[in-house]
Amino acid sequence: MTSWVDVINYVRLRYEVLEETDDWLRFRLDTEGERTQQVSVHHLSDLGGAAWVEISSPVGRADDVDLRRFLELAGGSQVGGAAVVDGLALLKHVVPLEDLSVREEFERPLALLVGRADAIEHELTSRDHF
Repeated sequence: MTSWVDVINYVRLRYEVLEETDDWLRFRLDTEGERTQQVSVHHLSDLGGAAWVEISSPVGRADDVDLRRFLELAGGSQVGGAAVVDGLALLKHVVPLEDLSVREEFERPLALLVGRADAIEHELTSRDHF
């Protein structure tokens, strides 16, 4: 059984952690070329008390991107969905924590989501802000 501590330790060993609380981590991954991408991982509980891990990565400030185009691009993603949270356009993906294989069910969606978020950020903003 995977725990939130397992996820935290996995991230700490592999990535540059920028911020951390008891239920949340923000870190940076290298992507193609000289680009990087920030990602947040949140520990969540559903109404039944089951634990979940939410992976999210920003593509830009919602006011600065074409949100219709963002939704179109996000629709082609293998994992995750589009959201606007606190003024940021994000790609988000949620996985159950209880039976999580950190390598298979966390690392793979993380890599797919971050790569896609970075590509969308580059297309929509031509910047590497996040």
